[in-house]
Amino acid sequence: VVELVVELVVVVVVAVVVVLLSVVELVVVVVAVVVVVVLLNVVELVVVLVVVVVLVAVVVLVVVDVEVAVVVELEVVVVVEVIEELVVVVVELVVVVVEVSVLVEVVVVVEVVAVVVVV
Repeated sequence: VVELVVELVVVVVVAVVVVLLSVVELVVVVVAVVVVVVLLNVVELVVVLVVVVVLVAVVVLVVVDVEVAVVVELEVVVVVEVIEELVVVVVELVVVVVEVSVLVEVVVVVEVVAVVVVV
């Protein structure tokens, strides 16, 4: 009888430890997801700010250079080339942000599925 009680206690302790480990893993995953989402929001905010600054700079360049272009026609060509390069850079930044967002979402899904399987 004592052996049965000891075995039962051991089984209960092991079960509790497994459940607690699963809860800890779940908490770690949730915290990781929150941190990643916050970081992504910061990255997106930085990208948006960069885009806004670039667009404002382009508008200023265009306004200033259009006034100068009345005198010198070559300025318009230079401004158009600068704008084209800036648009390419902005598009590349947006693509990188989207790729990072997709990768993070895939990692989060994999981690959540792994936790569900463990639990």
